[in-house]
Amino acid sequence: MGRGRRPQAPLTALDALLILEDGRPFRGRSFGAPGETIGEVVFNTGMTGYQEVLTDPSYRAQIVVMTYPHQGSYGVNPEDSESARPQVAGFVAREPCPPSSWRAAGGLDAYLREHGVAGIQGVDTRALVRHIRRAGAMMGAVSTETLDERALLAKVRAATPFGRLDLVREVTCREPYAWDETVPEGFRAPGLPANRPAAGLRVVAYDFGVKRNLLRCLRTAGFEVTVVPAEIPARQVLALRPDGVFLSNGPGDPERCTYGVEAVRGLLGRVPLFGVCLGHQLLGLALGGRTFKLKFGHRGANHPVKDLRTGKVEITSQNHGYAVDPESLPGNVRVTHANLNDGTCEGMELTDLPAFSVQYHPEACPGPHDAAPHFLRFVEMVRASRG
Repeated sequence: MGRGRRPQAPLTALDALLILEDGRPFRGRSFGAPGETIGEVVFNTGMTGYQEVLTDPSYRAQIVVMTYPHQGSYGVNPEDSESARPQVAGFVAREPCPPSSWRAAGGLDAYLREHGVAGIQGVDTRALVRHIRRAGAMMGAVSTETLDERALLAKVRAATPFGRLDLVREVTCREPYAWDETVPEGFRAPGLPANRPAAGLRVVAYDFGVKRNLLRCLRTAGFEVTVVPAEIPARQVLALRPDGVFLSNGPGDPERCTYGVEAVRGLLGRVPLFGVCLGHQLLGLALGGRTFKLKFGHRGANHPVKDLRTGKVEITSQNHGYAVDPESLPGNVRVTHANLNDGTCEGMELTDLPAFSVQYHPEACPGPHDAAPHFLRFVEMVRASRG
């Protein structure tokens, strides 16, 4: 998957071409870094949160289309990044804007240039998103170098399909580390306690592409957090004597992350588990279930999810292109949450072991905080298991 090349000097906007795998072209002007990039083209319906989207490792190797027309109005700043740098393959916006916020440390266009991310502006994003909804997410390319539609389409069709890539290996950490960042007061989700880790409550977080705000929420909920690489086997995690294990979000097809599935199998019944997004899918696979690819995925900050145990509805932040097939799960698994738009499985729990998961993002950065209590649920599960 290519990335745009860094310019040697400031450049004016160039002509740019976005082409989809089915041959549908969209022309516009470049913003961010000039160059050429190939990835899976997906869309996000959030009205805010473009910096979190850009830096979320779950978007690795994807060209993200933002449905809200104006992007960049509040700039970028170090506190809002979910990882050390942008992870997207490319970025598509109707109309980038200069920043006008006191929090801005820089502008969106300069930020993309700095990190070599190619973008295209002036595209009819409404038509583009409607096309993806009808035809499904597919491979595509953004280029300022190849403006011939046939030539760029040939490059797209020659690229490795998104579903064949093991992307977790590209985004995971290389060595275990203790996560002890001080959590800013403004990042505390409503319903979570003060930033005082409870003595003796230790959690190991698998980094399949973990977002910083998930680690912040674990810390705020009362855990001492150790982060480990995705390929660490279960026996090494158990040797750390954790009170619980967190299975993080991450990119790509969960079936490609075979090492993650094996690790979860080795942890089941040995330690309490809490999975989010890709972690939810890996738990489903470890239990013998199946996953399948959604037509165009769930990406945005306003997805309604029903808690089947209570009947309450949570408005959630989501970013995933795959789902767990509830019909494939064994009898000791109870589906706890369902998506109100399409009925897909959004949460599950084991009836005989301390383990549960949700498909959405309870840290909600960006997004509403309806799901923040899941972290406290994990705390209570860990405490009950210790007792």
